[in-house]
Amino acid sequence: MERLWTPWRMEYIKGTERVDGCFLCDLTAKGDDAAGYILHRAEAAFAILNIYPYNTGHLMVAPYRHIGGLAELTPEEGAEGFRLLRRSVDALTEAYQPHGFNIGMNLGRVAGAGIPDHLHFHVGPRWGGDTNISPGLTETKVLPELLDETYAKLRPLFDRAGS
Repeated sequence: MERLWTPWRMEYIKGTERVDGCFLCDLTAKGDDAAGYILHRAEAAFAILNIYPYNTGHLMVAPYRHIGGLAELTPEEGAEGFRLLRRSVDALTEAYQPHGFNIGMNLGRVAGAGIPDHLHFHVGPRWGGDTNISPGLTETKVLPELLDETYAKLRPLFDRAGS
């Protein structure tokens, strides 16, 4: 039997890495984009890798403002967020050539939001056949690339594209 190791997921499962406050706000305030896996900063929104990805390249787009609802977005934040979604799809397409994307948002804890108080979109690249037997039998997803490698591929693509 082969074993698949994703040791970074255990911190998420156990909740031992969870901290008080909002990690999205904390990471953008620190200013160390590489350490926080922040791919791009625009004026009102930013793109960041999901450190507990469902697929390689899974990222999030969020406004800087700590808001939990769509109605709270300013028109500028909404427009910039959608520009970053498009830019995210473009960068992921160039880096990984996925066959499709899941793009979505969970509003409220009962809808699955892990961070219900800080609005964010998920962008997940998908490939034909990317589902394997492991998720169904063992609740394990195989990710072929480490986060540092994903960040190194995507960050220059965001930088090159301009804002």
